[in-house]
Amino acid sequence: MKKFLPFALIFSFLITSGLGCKQGLTAEQQNAIKPITLNYWRVLDDSDSFGEIITAYQALHPNIVINYRKLRIEDFEQELLNALAEDRGPDMFSIQNDWLRKYQSKILPMPSTVKEAFQSMQGTLKKELVVDIKTVTTPSAKNIQDRYIGAVADNIIIPTFDPATGQTSKLIYGLPLSVDTLALFYNKEMLDQAGIAEAPKTWTDFQKDVIAITKIDQQNNILRAGAALGTSQNVDRAGDILSVLMMQNGVPMTSDNGYPTFNQTPSGWSGSVPPADQALQFYTDFAQPTKQVYTWNSKMPNSLDSFTRGQAAFYIGYGYNQAFIKARAPKLNYNVVSLPQINPERPVNFGLFWAETVSKKTQNANEAWDFLLFASDPKNVVKYLNKTGKITALRELIPTQMQNPDLAVFAGQLLTAKTWYKGKDAAVADKYFIKMIDNILDKEFLNDPAAYRKAVENAVAGVNQTM
Repeated sequence: MKKFLPFALIFSFLITSGLGCKQGLTAEQQNAIKPITLNYWRVLDDSDSFGEIITAYQALHPNIVINYRKLRIEDFEQELLNALAEDRGPDMFSIQNDWLRKYQSKILPMPSTVKEAFQSMQGTLKKELVVDIKTVTTPSAKNIQDRYIGAVADNIIIPTFDPATGQTSKLIYGLPLSVDTLALFYNKEMLDQAGIAEAPKTWTDFQKDVIAITKIDQQNNILRAGAALGTSQNVDRAGDILSVLMMQNGVPMTSDNGYPTFNQTPSGWSGSVPPADQALQFYTDFAQPTKQVYTWNSKMPNSLDSFTRGQAAFYIGYGYNQAFIKARAPKLNYNVVSLPQINPERPVNFGLFWAETVSKKTQNANEAWDFLLFASDPKNVVKYLNKTGKITALRELIPTQMQNPDLAVFAGQLLTAKTWYKGKDAAVADKYFIKMIDNILDKEFLNDPAAYRKAVENAVAGVNQTM
């Protein structure tokens, strides 16, 4: 940062104070180097995670100042909506992948080109400001599909109808810097004590291990949980876990036009029970006292807290959970492996990411998109990834991250990671998935043979309301 900052400040001073010689510059050139401030709102990462990228960009474009602001994830959405409504919102902001459709009307899609202005002081005796403007073609939808993993392209490329032309085009609404995937965390000591030599690769093995580890007293109190799994409110990302179980079981989550279809049975299905019902039963069995795999209930603490305290052997979570685990339980002897599969030969994993977007209300759309393109470029985004320890969204960086023992498991799941369209309000869709779990565990449904079918159908009807 110290290498570039003085240089950037000198240029900025010359331009804004009028001391720089602008003689001979065209109106376009003078406009291209006018002072600009870009406000950038994000969550999760402190400003130092972006410091190197911002400094490098401002060295190339000293007339541009980038104000980086980190917001608490609990406050982010309401703060953003209020700011946008009052015309004081940021030029750029992060948005979770399943929020993109909800915020689509507030996002300015990536243009087909951006203009970049480069400045230099040239001359020996008489220094003159030289401004070189280049028009750069931005990535197409095909470029995005080639560069990024499939889960990214499926979310950030949105077919958009233009009433002025009557045409529908595939527009790009954001660019991710990283992607995370669900994986299996396990307590090595608890597995050793149970005589389990290696972590499970299939859900069948997972069930066997849970049974071997779990300890329950005569009053049916759980003394040691094999897994923090089976309920809704005290299991982190319960909806994501249930989603990936359905997807692994061949459930068609949505139709081609985006409507929920996870209540349907796919062609070729040979089972007597629909695949979504099977997945729901598999998940909730871990919280059913009458089941052999019973290991968890709603009275247990939060799943991540239980794992860090050594009270649960298995925890399903994302890569970002590692920082919490290491901070909360630095001596915990744990490991992370790939998410168990129904069919290891055809793995299906679950992805999550935040996309960097440009506000439709920005007055500096060209510069905002230019910065995001710069930040997401492979040679620049590695600075962010190295600083934060996060997993890449770019295909070309996967082999490198596969060599990192802290990232290899998550990076190894990227190419098989999937998401599904939850409508224009993903939070509402998630609530219906939580309700689906709660319905099964409700006492009045315990002896109802049609409970799983009813719960799935009710969830589909609820998610349909978000379309």
